[in-house]
Amino acid sequence: MFAQHSKPALLHPPGAGLSMDELQLAARNHGLPLEMLRDEVTPPGLHYLLVHFDIPHVDARSWRLRIDGAVARPITLDLDDLRQRERKTTRVTVECAGNGRARLDPRPESQPWLVEAVGTADWTGTPLAPILRDAGIDEGVVDIVFTGADHGIERGIEQHYQRGLGLNDALNDEVLLAYEMNGAPLPPQHGFPVRLVVPGWYGMAHVKWLTRIDAVTEAFDGYQNAIAYRLRNNVTEPGIPVTRIEPRALLVPPGFPDFMSRRRFLRPGPTTVEGRAWSGWAPVTAVDVSTDAGASWSAAMLDGDDHGRWAWSRFSMQWDAPPGEHELCARAHDASGRVQDSQPRWSIGGFANNEVQRMAVLVADH
Repeated sequence: MFAQHSKPALLHPPGAGLSMDELQLAARNHGLPLEMLRDEVTPPGLHYLLVHFDIPHVDARSWRLRIDGAVARPITLDLDDLRQRERKTTRVTVECAGNGRARLDPRPESQPWLVEAVGTADWTGTPLAPILRDAGIDEGVVDIVFTGADHGIERGIEQHYQRGLGLNDALNDEVLLAYEMNGAPLPPQHGFPVRLVVPGWYGMAHVKWLTRIDAVTEAFDGYQNAIAYRLRNNVTEPGIPVTRIEPRALLVPPGFPDFMSRRRFLRPGPTTVEGRAWSGWAPVTAVDVSTDAGASWSAAMLDGDDHGRWAWSRFSMQWDAPPGEHELCARAHDASGRVQDSQPRWSIGGFANNEVQRMAVLVADH
């Protein structure tokens, strides 16, 4: 029998290096190489990846999705059933809620993300809401619970990966049961054969390897909702649920890198400083860029939103790079009034830390 109690998130002493457990996680998961921010759509193999447990082996021929719980008409669907329903493709930027965790001090012990836990893909599937309506949601339903085939132990609790969405959020027309990524079947690591896509929300909501969808009449209190993915400063607080993606801008690294440090080197003269910006709360309205560690800021040019509300937007600025040491930064603003933080946003789980990116650049003739 495994322990059925939650363990607090562990914090490393200030300045501590990575543990062997964290190195093992970092070897299994990966972020987006920042130079790939130049592309509007991320290839599946370069899209950020976080797998909580093991990648399950799923046979598409025998796979079934059960819609059950507090519904009038439980439904069981196979992959062909989903493909015969309304087909929709949406370009969505997905970011891990722990992006930026590795820069916190003291640092929560978990996947040690810097800033690369993001990617943008064209997700194709069928809208969830019509399926829920076909099942006949009972009066009094509060949450819709999504269960994946992945199974393991987190902080002492054995579980399938499960997340709950409030009924109104689940009935949003944008929520998809996706079976394709960039025009091809989902790769195994990205949720084959079917995953949930919840545009605007951090990645923990996009449940992969779906097997069940259950309507429940009480707020879902499973581990990934009630214990993990909550903003709190100590383990005694109930915390605030992590939901939508905070605004963030990331720069395409200019020039060329040092192999180990990834410090950038650039020749003097005109150069284009560019990157991508996004927010799950509201459209990005502006991006500022600094070349002097945030002492002063200049407005970047923001490209038009030609690829839909839920995809990142390109920004750019011309810089006449003078010789010397520079620190480049970028910060995003969105239409809700949110502005990317200049300082770390600390929480015991290291979630939603959207501190501005800082990139050291040496401009030299040789």
